[in-house]
Amino acid sequence: MRIAFLTWEYPPNVVGGLGVYSQYAVRELLALGQDVVVFTPNHGDQPEDAVENGARVLRPRVYDVSGSFPNVIDDQLQQWGGFFNDLYLSNLLWAGRVLEMHAEEPFDLIAVQDWLSAPAGLALARHELAPIVFHVHSAEWGRMGGGGSPTVTFWEMELGRQADAVITVSNAMRDDLLEHGFDPARTNAVWNGIDPVRYHPDAPGGERVRRKYGFAADDLVALFVGRLTDVKGVLPLIEAWPNIASIFPEARLVILGSGELQGLVEDRVMSLGIDASVVMRNEFVDEDERIAHYAASDLCVFPSLYEPFGIVSLEAMSMGKPVVVGARGLVGFREQVIADGPEQCGVHVDGNSAEDIAWGIAQCLQNPARAAGWGKRGRKHAMEKFTWEAVMAQTLGIYERVSG
Repeated sequence: MRIAFLTWEYPPNVVGGLGVYSQYAVRELLALGQDVVVFTPNHGDQPEDAVENGARVLRPRVYDVSGSFPNVIDDQLQQWGGFFNDLYLSNLLWAGRVLEMHAEEPFDLIAVQDWLSAPAGLALARHELAPIVFHVHSAEWGRMGGGGSPTVTFWEMELGRQADAVITVSNAMRDDLLEHGFDPARTNAVWNGIDPVRYHPDAPGGERVRRKYGFAADDLVALFVGRLTDVKGVLPLIEAWPNIASIFPEARLVILGSGELQGLVEDRVMSLGIDASVVMRNEFVDEDERIAHYAASDLCVFPSLYEPFGIVSLEAMSMGKPVVVGARGLVGFREQVIADGPEQCGVHVDGNSAEDIAWGIAQCLQNPARAAGWGKRGRKHAMEKFTWEAVMAQTLGIYERVSG
């Protein structure tokens, strides 16, 4: 099967879960014998057409067309500045290249990754070249707390209507899409996966990270990885920490990530007087450094309020770490983390409640041996249920069914 794979993130330009998914999805599709052509942005210094790890990767160069935006592009999108320019022009260039290449050697399927590639998907849908599968990794109404861009919402809803199939990342997200009018017969849930070789309990770097932050050997380190935004529950986590610090003086919290709440989080850390036990690393780090932070931690805390899948939890579990995860609202963590019984690997909490988050963290800290057992079971669970091989075999089955 010849697949046009449209994604806004692809190595080396990996920022979040979309980039991780694209990296491993392409790798596994190639391993399954598929011919994959990736269409992704060019950040100015990359080859426009190259073969990388067996996949042909096209990165058309963009240029500034923002001078034509007034009276054509709405004010909200114009405020996105250069990002919208690059996003929209990249999508148009991808669509043009797909059309050109299809005329020479037809594609069997077009895989569109999330709203960031939806403009190209909608353009290609009009030409009816090949079946289109729309991968929904999250939705604007959830990411933005019920608000957001009407344009992005339209792209998601309209491509969801026109696509031959929709694949989303969890049963919770599928239910949400159905509530918003997506066709249940064409909407499928397929979990994301993990690489247990990269994310392994013996991965290096943990001691280096602990030394970097000045942690003592007996300090107990809780790690948060994610964007500093409302839906990730970072503010309730900060509000929970004074309770933890007062009971467990050896506890340390590392916040790894950046976002629009950074200043507010920093101010709250200072006003609560917890700056001695909280480290903020407000920058994007590469995968090796993220893995080193997992290795340095004793538990991981992700109290999200909206998390259609939540690959960070799976990464932590594969690293053998117990996890405390948000389980209220639209949160895929519930489908990953077993919170009771003989297979327990973590704790479910209400990400809106500082008291509940503190309770969940305390469950790990008050009995480190029990928490370590949760971590071991978490890795076993991840390896049994969340391999990329299984994920993409299931995805390819949907592709084949759609393409006929």
